[in-house]
Amino acid sequence: MAGRLYIGIGGWTYEPWRGIFYPEDLSKKRELEFASRAVTSIEINGTYYSTFKPESWIKWREETPPGFVFSVKASRFCTNRKELAGGGESVERFLQQGLTELGDKLGPINWQFAGTKKFDPVDFAAFLKFLPRKLGKLALRHALEVSHESFRTDQFFELARKHNAAIVLREEEGEEAFDERTADFAYARLSRSTEAHDTGYSPAGLDAWTKKAKAWTKQGDAFVYFIAGAKERAPAGAQALIARTK
Repeated sequence: MAGRLYIGIGGWTYEPWRGIFYPEDLSKKRELEFASRAVTSIEINGTYYSTFKPESWIKWREETPPGFVFSVKASRFCTNRKELAGGGESVERFLQQGLTELGDKLGPINWQFAGTKKFDPVDFAAFLKFLPRKLGKLALRHALEVSHESFRTDQFFELARKHNAAIVLREEEGEEAFDERTADFAYARLSRSTEAHDTGYSPAGLDAWTKKAKAWTKQGDAFVYFIAGAKERAPAGAQALIARTK
C-alpha cells in the first residue's frame, strides 16, 4: 500500500544553523516552529539523554503544523545495557513520559544500539517483547538501529519482521548499511554529508536517495533524516530531497 514520505533533520537546536538555516534575528523559542515548516519531520534526539514532562510534548505538538510528524529516539537506558532482557522497566518509563501527547504527530521510535552491541537472539527477542504495538489508543511503530556485523543474519531479520520493526538504514562512513525491509515502513539516517556541497550531498547522491525513498513509499511510509557528517548542511539536504520528491 502506498505510503507517505517524511524527510527531515535530527533535532532542531544546533547553533551553526543560525544564519545558514535559521534567520539571525529568529528567537530561539521559535526554532521548532520555523524548522517544522521547512521540513516534514524531525527526529527528537534529546529523548536519548533525558526524559521530558507531558507539557513539553504538548508544546512540541502545538508548535508544529498539521501533517508534521516527529520520530523519537529512545532512551539510552533502554538500549545501552549488557542484558536487554532486564530493561523492561526502563522501556516502560520511557514510553510513559508523555509521548501520546503528540497524538497523530507521533512517528516511529528509534531504538539505537551501541556499535559494540552484538546480536544475542534470545536476549534480543526478550527485548522486542517489551515494545508494544499500541500505547493507549495510539499505534506505535518501532525502528531498530544496529551496526555490529553480528546482526547481519537472517535470524535477526526474521525476528524484526515478526515484530514489524524496521531496521534503520544507517548510512555511516566506513560502514556497510543494513538495507533489509522488515516492516510496513522504512527508516533511514544519513550521515555522509560533506561541506563540499551546499546540500551536503551531490546532485547525483540526492537523485539516488530520491529514487530509493520513492520506491519505499510503494510499500508504506518512509522516514529519511539528515543527521550528521557536515551537520550544518543537514537542513539544506533535507529541503533539497523534499523538492526532488514532490
